Amino acid sequence: MKVTVDRIENGIAILLIRPEEKYSFEIPVEYLPEKSNESDILSLEFKKEISETEEAKKRVKNLIEKLKNK
Repeated sequence: MKVTVDRIENGIAILLIRPEEKYSFEIPVEYLPEKSNESDILSLEFKKEISETEEAKKRVKNLIEKLKNK
């Protein structure tokens, strides 16, 4: 996915999803590459972390079981 850095305000970058740029989202500027500026185009990648997801589900299940048993 590609995004355009629309603006940076108070440490928050507003990114527009390309190419239409009709949807936006905010992200703390420290997550952007160094020296990113307004109007820069960035590439983003989303990757599903299956093992971490399964571990998180197990932790939540264990917590729910502990609460039920109190």
